[in-house]
Amino acid sequence: MKTDLPPEEHLSETDALYLRQAIAHSHTARASGNRPFGAVIVAKSGEVLVEFYNQSKQAQDCTAHAETGAIRIASHEHSRSVLMEATLYASGEPCVMCSGAIFLSGIRRVVFGLDAVRMRQMRGLKEEYRDLAWSIKEIYQASPHPIECIGPALIDEASESHIGFWQP
Repeated sequence: MKTDLPPEEHLSETDALYLRQAIAHSHTARASGNRPFGAVIVAKSGEVLVEFYNQSKQAQDCTAHAETGAIRIASHEHSRSVLMEATLYASGEPCVMCSGAIFLSGIRRVVFGLDAVRMRQMRGLKEEYRDLAWSIKEIYQASPHPIECIGPALIDEASESHIGFWQP
């Protein structure tokens, strides 16, 4: 079954800079034995609020994804009004759980690298898991408040940490 791939979006220099930071954290995650995902939350002022990488394996916590970890820290250290104006940069398209955390945090802007469709292809996920890999853009269409979502972007760079990781 061939799936249409979402087109790559072009980023501003600022968005590209912070997305590359999230991608760098995906390499750290992989080097630490975790799935290769990284996240960075940046305030409207340009201040980096939190940087985090997936720590599911080392923490033995299936919810220790890059985005949820970053949001946990940011929620304790920054007000909701700061988060509402912040941008979350994710090396890969956030999963359903992370999308929910982003929504609940009040963050209203997300920029991501590798999209879920390409990730499924790289991972070779079976058809029965297809329904768990919704697009973040589809999820946020149901949001009562607007959440800007930009991606996929920097696809080749975001894919690098995944190459060879998902093979048995």
